[in-house]
Amino acid sequence: MKISIGEAAEELGVSRDTLRRWEKSGKITAERTKNGHRRYNLARLLGASPKKDLFQKKTIAYARVSSHDQKKDLSRQIQVLESFCAAGGWTYEIIEDLGSGLNYNKRGLRNLIRAICLSQVDRLVLTHKDRLLRFGAELIFSLCEQFGIEVVIINKTEASTFEDDLVQDVLEIITVFSARLYGARSRKNKKLLDALKEAAEQL
Repeated sequence: MKISIGEAAEELGVSRDTLRRWEKSGKITAERTKNGHRRYNLARLLGASPKKDLFQKKTIAYARVSSHDQKKDLSRQIQVLESFCAAGGWTYEIIEDLGSGLNYNKRGLRNLIRAICLSQVDRLVLTHKDRLLRFGAELIFSLCEQFGIEVVIINKTEASTFEDDLVQDVLEIITVFSARLYGARSRKNKKLLDALKEAAEQL
C-alpha cells in the first residue's frame, strides 16, 4: 500500500520533517510521483528498521503559538528548543503547533500524546508550561509520569503576572468562540466581540 507523506506522518505519529530527515539519512526510502510527491510503502515503512534506531525513544521539544501573527515567536521558541536539546546531546524531534492553548485537538498535540502512549518519548521539553496548554497541562504531565518521561521546562521560573495570564486567557476564549459567532454574519456579534477584546486588553 502506497501512502503520502502526510498519511505516513500520521501513521507513525511523527512530523513530515522527521520523515524527510529519515529519508535523507537513509533510514527509510520513498518513491516519487510524476509531480515529485513522496509515496511510502506502508508495510516497508513499519518494518523499516531492524536496528531499532527508527523508533528508539527520543526527546520531543514542543513549540506552540496561538495565531499566524506570532510566527516570529514560534521561530524563536524552536531556536531555543533546538539549542537546548543540542547542548544536552539529545536525539530530538521538534513538534510545532499553531492554535489556541484551549484547543485540545491540534495535530501536533495529538501526535505528541500518541508518541507518549506508544512509549516513543524519553523526554519532553518546553520553553514555558503554557506552551503545551493554557489549562490541563497537568494531565499531559501526569501521562508523562505514568510512562516514565522526563519533563523539562526551560523557563519555569520565569512566571508571568496574574494580570497577563488573565488577559491572555480571556483573549483566547474570545478567539475560540468568535469564529462561531462570525459564522452567523451578525454585526451585533462582531461589535460585542470587539468590545470584549478591547476590555480585556485594558485589564
